[in-house]
Amino acid sequence: MRTRKIVIIALLVGLGLVLHLVENMIPLSFLIPGAKLGLANIANLLGLILFGFTAGLQILLLRIFLGSILAGTFMTINFYLSLTGGLLGYLVMSLFFYYLRNKFSIIGISLSGAVFHNIGQIFTAYLIISNDAIFYYLPYLILLALPTGIGIGLVVIFTHNYLPREMKGIDI
Repeated sequence: MRTRKIVIIALLVGLGLVLHLVENMIPLSFLIPGAKLGLANIANLLGLILFGFTAGLQILLLRIFLGSILAGTFMTINFYLSLTGGLLGYLVMSLFFYYLRNKFSIIGISLSGAVFHNIGQIFTAYLIISNDAIFYYLPYLILLALPTGIGIGLVVIFTHNYLPREMKGIDI
């Protein structure tokens, strides 16, 4: 069973990497400069549901580190924005998943992660550039986070529903 879990986690890291790289090819900068769909978060949320907090966190960190190396953004501002946004979004999703699951669906949990991902990124950008004007950008990012958070939540629900029974961690 342990080998199976490691293989599935590795597949989720690979899925997250592919989605991260595909997402970099989708030009959303005409809407909001620097905006992305957050498709790679599908892998993190699935890891959280299937295997728990630690596995989801491993998927997130491996995806961010490997993705930034492959994209050539390792140790740049993009890396730090991705890391802090990803960590804050994942921590909030985990809190919602473990403590508020009876009040929020997977879509609500995904939305919380998308919104807090943007909050983490804006706060990090503020620490780097020390300009309060960066906070005016946040409402636009949150507006984009709403449909993407809903879409990611739906993909996770549909994917979870099609998994074999023995793979499902927790019923959602």
